[in-house]
Amino acid sequence: MSAQSMLRLALLGAPNCGKSSLFNALTGGKAKVANYPGVTVEYRKGEFALPSGQEIELLDLPGVYGDCGHSMDERVALDAVRGDLDGERAPDAILFMMDASHINTHLHNVLQAKNHGLPIILVLNMMDMAARDGITIDLTALEREIGIPVISCVAVRGSGRSLLLDFLEDWGGDVTHGSAAKPDPEQIDLKDLQARARSITSNAVSRVQKAETFSQRIDNWVLHPFFGIILLFIILFVMFQAVYTWSGPAMDLIETGISLLQRGAAAILPEGLITSLVVDGVIAGVGAVLVFLPQIIILFAFILLLEASGYMARAAFLVDTLMAKVGLNGRAFIPLLSSFACAIPGIMSARTIEQERDRLTTILIAPLMTCAARWPVYFLIIGAFVPAEKVGPFSQQGLVAFGLILVGVFFALLMAAIFKRTLTKGASSGLLIELPSYKAPVFKDYLIGLWDRGMIFVNRAGRIILPASVLIWGLMSFPTHATTTAQTWAGKVGGLIEPILRPIGFNLEIAISLIPAMAAREVAVSSLATIYSIGEVDTDVKLTELIAANWTLPTALAFLAWFVFAPQCLSTFAIIRKETNSWKWPLFAFGYLFVLAYFAAGITYHTALAMGLS
Repeated sequence: MSAQSMLRLALLGAPNCGKSSLFNALTGGKAKVANYPGVTVEYRKGEFALPSGQEIELLDLPGVYGDCGHSMDERVALDAVRGDLDGERAPDAILFMMDASHINTHLHNVLQAKNHGLPIILVLNMMDMAARDGITIDLTALEREIGIPVISCVAVRGSGRSLLLDFLEDWGGDVTHGSAAKPDPEQIDLKDLQARARSITSNAVSRVQKAETFSQRIDNWVLHPFFGIILLFIILFVMFQAVYTWSGPAMDLIETGISLLQRGAAAILPEGLITSLVVDGVIAGVGAVLVFLPQIIILFAFILLLEASGYMARAAFLVDTLMAKVGLNGRAFIPLLSSFACAIPGIMSARTIEQERDRLTTILIAPLMTCAARWPVYFLIIGAFVPAEKVGPFSQQGLVAFGLILVGVFFALLMAAIFKRTLTKGASSGLLIELPSYKAPVFKDYLIGLWDRGMIFVNRAGRIILPASVLIWGLMSFPTHATTTAQTWAGKVGGLIEPILRPIGFNLEIAISLIPAMAAREVAVSSLATIYSIGEVDTDVKLTELIAANWTLPTALAFLAWFVFAPQCLSTFAIIRKETNSWKWPLFAFGYLFVLAYFAAGITYHTALAMGLS
């Protein structure tokens, strides 16, 4: 079926209403992720077919709280519905999705959505959870009052989606042929619209008076001003401990596989440059990063669980007071926590922040969060120099890693306070955030999200780390008569910046590794693996052992300090350029991060020397 004959439906609604669950269920989780032309806001689109054969393209748009377009996400979603985006066909109709438990909060948004002049269906999702909380909705009365079809839905269940699919079967043909009734746009004052929404809600929705709902009972503890903060700290502490304690067997398995692959390649291939390229360049370089995949998966598993359960919004509420002290509000917490996985989606998710100055501040400090690209560096150095022992019930290596994370968070807040009093000075908005109902993650959606994020890490190994490893191998292998690292092409290139880095304790090998690491921070690990693998006969010798044998402790500590602030990652600066539409801010971010990294590494190195740790 051609794109023009395919029915295009826009999935619209507030955040946390279950749009993604419905999208994944209908499309089988198969989605194309792209950017709208001219902006960086992502959207997903997928296809599915009704039993009649009618094909439908479903657009999963960013969440909206109305048609005011306060944030970039909201503006793009509304432009998409209106057909105002270049290169994008306007949708044929709107599926407006709403959490049935919060109908009184969002009903006026549905009334606003009617002004787009498109056929519209109101899909009341999570009807089972509304019933759990004692909410009863008269769908017939609601449909009559609003003047559009209202469908009951439980998006995570096949039976819960059946009414929606049955309705689309009959309704879709009318929309395709242009005979569906289109709501007449109503120009009503927002206050009048909200008053009308309250009146409709009072007529169509009833609530059994309960002492407390399920979510409220949990929130008595989760949102407690003292115990809630303690719980948040425990969750984050357990998350980073688990990254170390749970990943060991899987990492050992991957390391064994890489070693077997190296030995197998060395046995099959003839001795010479080709064998060195495959064994020392490709397998050693890429394998040195892929070995950390289990730890990355565990980290993402926790973050996705916090998002899907409804806890993430609570965490933002809990830290709002702390964020206010540095000039931001709790809404900045979500982009910053997302930056623990990768600064790029963290920076992009800052679009939900309404105040432009707050959004810019959040963008500038997001690279200080310990992203997944830093983890391989931390794992390498901590594994080489910190004993794998227990401190009480906790991993000593995990405690060191958690300490590095806290340092990054501390300096992120410190820089936010400085920026809000200088470069981005201005009044901050208060926090207005909806707390979704607690719910168990949809297992299929959870696995899809985990798979997608794991594949992003693996794809980086192919797109960035593999070419960088081959490049480093080539520079380290030529000229063939070189007998020391300094005599190789890599040594000559690294020698240009090594004098700058020598005062902070860095050696030539580190100087070489930092150059390709500009592509991505974790490339520093693959580069070091290639550098130290060339000429190394025993493929069973781990990179951590080679690092421990060739570096002093002050140098290792300085290297860790550098990567707490490391300005490397061209992708991050590219996204800052797109999000700010200016070269000024990515260049500024690179400059201030470089200064912080250099001084932190230098202070750490010379302090370690003074303490006799060499």
